[in-house]
Amino acid sequence: MGKKPSAPEDTVRDFLGGQILIAMPNMGDPRFERSVVFLCAHDEEHAMGVIVNKPLDDIGLSELLEQLEIAPQVDADETPVFFGGPVQTERGLVLHTLDYKLDTTLALDEQLGLTASRDILIDIAGEKPERPAPRRFLLAIGHAGWGAGQLEKEIAMNAWAHCEPDEEMIFSGAHEPLWNKALAKLGVTSAMLSPEWASVRDENQPLN
Repeated sequence: MGKKPSAPEDTVRDFLGGQILIAMPNMGDPRFERSVVFLCAHDEEHAMGVIVNKPLDDIGLSELLEQLEIAPQVDADETPVFFGGPVQTERGLVLHTLDYKLDTTLALDEQLGLTASRDILIDIAGEKPERPAPRRFLLAIGHAGWGAGQLEKEIAMNAWAHCEPDEEMIFSGAHEPLWNKALAKLGVTSAMLSPEWASVRDENQPLN
């Protein structure tokens, strides 16, 4: 019998978990305008990420802690709370360095984890923390989510670009113009982007 034919190249999928997504100027969804997203997971079934450059002005951390019956530290409101995305906006989560790890922590790679528990909030800004807080962290309300193939379609339409992350890019969004910084990492500025970025790309072209 002959060899079983191999899968054609155009069925190969590229996944972008651990990458930074950068919203392009033609982004049609106002919730993601000028967004920088750390992509926590991406596979055939879904993609999930956290917007890292949209701190919320109308929510104080002490207010959130009190809702959870956690006595806040005096300076709790100095910790920004971010809009992580439009999915499950009633839930909070923390993206953080892995020097902090609970049984409920999801390790994203060797450096970063994701924890959604009351315990981490106590340790970050509670009056009586039980453990040292993570070295760096980002507290977000909600997250960004895509169904099977949805993110690939948006990338093919050039709604998103992507690049390798670094720690400063992930955790400095409350104090820096992160969208411009992310574009600069690609070697471009918003003024340099032409209408070609908004054109639909060949469906067979890989993501990276």
